[in-house]
Amino acid sequence: MNFAENLNSIQQRITAACARAGRGLNSVTLLAVSKSHPPESIQTAVACGQIFFGENKVQEAKAKIPLSPSKARWQFIGHLQSNKVRDAVELFEMIQGVDSLAIAQEISKRAEQAGKTMPILVEVNVAGEGSKFGYQPEKLLAELDALSALPRIEIHGLMAIPPYSPVPEKTRPYFQRLRELKVQAEKILGYPLPQLSMGMSGDFEIAIEEGATIVRVGTALFGERISQLRLEQS
Repeated sequence: MNFAENLNSIQQRITAACARAGRGLNSVTLLAVSKSHPPESIQTAVACGQIFFGENKVQEAKAKIPLSPSKARWQFIGHLQSNKVRDAVELFEMIQGVDSLAIAQEISKRAEQAGKTMPILVEVNVAGEGSKFGYQPEKLLAELDALSALPRIEIHGLMAIPPYSPVPEKTRPYFQRLRELKVQAEKILGYPLPQLSMGMSGDFEIAIEEGATIVRVGTALFGERISQLRLEQS
């Protein structure tokens, strides 16, 4: 795996997608999904200029982040359990994937205890998949005011993981749906939501064309994931 070559390739593809969409390159943040990759991989990535990283397991991040370069900036991108919220608030600068009012309330409570305000993205289950977490669109719109009223969170936008397809173009309607929901949410809240986190290794270019401001790319940057056993032995 040559991270520098992979990063250069991804950046060129992001640049091309932004050009197609008439957007500036600085309107998209590349979030390197580093789950199951060791601190050495983070060191390599930071040396190549990659700063933003996403983890989906709090325990793994808790072990990895202290061993990683201080320049690295971390976001949580997985389903968050209530008993992991305190650590997540301490470790991450943003929590993506907030999928219920109860979790948002716990984040606000723990952020209050930590003396900080926590930026969040609300996860939407745009395809209504039973196997995935996330708000149903109607419930999200109904609970937005309650979420916004929590004193120690800031809603910065929405995120989604559409159904996997080997044909990237098939994900476009889900990205369009999330963008439309963001507009509806902004009207309800009365303030802008600057972030749309959508698109992964297989479809991030389509996501950018549809308005993504954060793309979450793992395999295309790091290669195949290292097994958990090798991670524990590293």
